[in-house]
Amino acid sequence: MGFCFSKYDNTEESEDESEFSGGNIHIITSNDVWEQKLAEAKKDNKIVIVNFSASWCDPCRNVAPYYSELSEKHPSLMFLSIDVDDLNEFSSQWDIKATPTFFFLKNGQQYDKLVGANRAELDKKIASALVQ
Repeated sequence: MGFCFSKYDNTEESEDESEFSGGNIHIITSNDVWEQKLAEAKKDNKIVIVNFSASWCDPCRNVAPYYSELSEKHPSLMFLSIDVDDLNEFSSQWDIKATPTFFFLKNGQQYDKLVGANRAELDKKIASALVQ
């Protein structure tokens, strides 16, 4: 378990985002892609799990393969990933203070949240999402 507080701790360039993709995860790169995925989830009546993370954040990198595994295990849910540095203003609108932060959305509205890379708690929240 863990999380990173500052979005600007790393002086190096962002690393390859491939460690945050894979599985059934959709990488959000713009507001338009965000709106498109939310509309798709609403149409398909899917719960959306959004992972706000950063390439320089060790807890984010540690939980990323597990998040990918969960996305493959639960195709009835939509898994999104947002790099807080790539979409800084968008992340600020969601009041991201630490990474990773997971939001759970139904019909585009937040109903739950998890801050930190706590796999057991993420499992509980996903189990709950499956019965929504």
